[in-house]
Amino acid sequence: MKDIIHITGNVKYTITLDPSVWIFDDRKIDLDTYFENQEELPNEKEEYTKAASKHWDREIMEGAVYPPTLKTEKKFEKVRVLTGTFGIPFLPFLTNAEPNSGSRTIEVHCENETVSIPMTEAESLILAFSLKGKPLKEDGPVHIYYKDGSNRLQPIKNVQDFHII
Repeated sequence: MKDIIHITGNVKYTITLDPSVWIFDDRKIDLDTYFENQEELPNEKEEYTKAASKHWDREIMEGAVYPPTLKTEKKFEKVRVLTGTFGIPFLPFLTNAEPNSGSRTIEVHCENETVSIPMTEAESLILAFSLKGKPLKEDGPVHIYYKDGSNRLQPIKNVQDFHII
């Protein structure tokens, strides 16, 4: 099994995906709570604004000194990353590949099958890359979930690459 996934086919740019580095990506989604809350994927600009506002408010209220709560928050985040189940939206990667205007379908090539997904649905896919803090080695490197959670109990596994048609 390979750990690198490619987006190829009817695209302007071939993209190489390495799920092992997504744990450090701010776009990651906590899948333990995502399907229960059915939250919308966060808007990057909105998230940045909220984070900057929170930091600014802390600086105004407490000064530039780092209070002990900040250390506690960092420790909590570290534990969450080491024990959590995470995924990442597929849309930013698909957008960077720039599918050509005639693209209608994404073929997901798995170990033993090929799954065809319409482009309209592919834009809302979530790629799971971590289960309880560990990379998906046995049946990974990613599992594919639909945003609505309809395949939550039976995700698409053993994904090897994406081919745009």
